[in-house]
Amino acid sequence: MANVSSNRVPLAAIGGISLAAIGFLFWLIYFREGPAGAAETVAFLPYVNATFNALSASALLLGVVAIKRNDRALHQRLTTLALIFSALFLVSYIVYHSLHGDTLFPGQGVIRPIYFFILISHIGLSIVAFPLVLTTFYLAWTDQMTKHRRLAKVTFPLWLYVSVTGVAIVALLKAYV
Repeated sequence: MANVSSNRVPLAAIGGISLAAIGFLFWLIYFREGPAGAAETVAFLPYVNATFNALSASALLLGVVAIKRNDRALHQRLTTLALIFSALFLVSYIVYHSLHGDTLFPGQGVIRPIYFFILISHIGLSIVAFPLVLTTFYLAWTDQMTKHRRLAKVTFPLWLYVSVTGVAIVALLKAYV
């Protein structure tokens, strides 16, 4: 089992990677303008992103079922698959926002505050979930299972919420475009 001092460098790296990724995404979405005329070439990517989020959520749920059935090997494969789907989502999301820029929500009436509640909670919790996911995987990979289990109880619902609300955001955006 790794001790606290042996965890400092990996956890600091996770923190640094998380801060860099979050800073980059904020810059990309809110401060950088996409190239003119490129938006149409990536118009399909929100559907791809929603699919990756749905697949990630499905793998997470199945992974929890597997661990509750004491099938650790299946749990590991499914949660790794959820991580892969989330990573593919992130790559696709970056490509989309690099070429498209920010997407404004055109809906009016009662749906508008509902959409923004979902969006703001999604963004806020994704900022929290990103380093938690990486840390939870690190703890599992380094066989720190007591810490892994304790952190996974926090990470799982946040990661699931972010994945599910990612699908909801795309569905709401496309319903009102």
